[in-house]
Amino acid sequence: MPPVKKRVLLVEGPDDEHVLKHLCGNNGVPHLDKIAACGGVDCLLESLSVRLKASEFGDIVGLIVDADIDIASRWQAVRGRLMGAGYESVPGQPFDDGTILDPPTDKLLPRLGIWIMPDNRSDGILEDFLRFLVPARGAKLLGHVESCVAAIPDGQRLFGPLAEPKAIVHTWLAWQKEPGKPLGTAITARYLDPEVPEVDTLVNWLKRLYLF
Repeated sequence: MPPVKKRVLLVEGPDDEHVLKHLCGNNGVPHLDKIAACGGVDCLLESLSVRLKASEFGDIVGLIVDADIDIASRWQAVRGRLMGAGYESVPGQPFDDGTILDPPTDKLLPRLGIWIMPDNRSDGILEDFLRFLVPARGAKLLGHVESCVAAIPDGQRLFGPLAEPKAIVHTWLAWQKEPGKPLGTAITARYLDPEVPEVDTLVNWLKRLYLF
């Protein structure tokens, strides 16, 4: 009987961790031994090579990071770390449906998957992905939320452009029947819909990665 493979998913922070736990639980993704919040993208990337080379860490490792303001720059940062760790055939840009790399046969490295939030094509963050999950019935209210955030008076807008999707998603959740649910439980409560096509693409990448 072949040995059981250890499955690990690395994410930036606790919001990512809870969202992925709920998406996996709602969509039949195989059991993961660990979803590890790494304290931000810088800490994740700085420790990535060491984690991947540790034979006891994981046999299959997924990596989810935000594109932030420049997906090309983020991919090159990830790509450089992976090539430095020993992966030889890292593509010049991420695949739209998520990237999966098999390790070189002469190196003790895990099978590796990389997903760049929100969709492997666009600049943005986790909350840009979560905006895809707003149900169609909520489109009018979401539009009102976006208008309100855009109308914050000069001098009172305390967050930068990159954080605007956070403001929109959390305001949306603050205006639901049970205001202020955390991101993960908002999926279970169906304030965010886990059955949209964008979730299917992410879930299919997870299944291809862990169930090959």
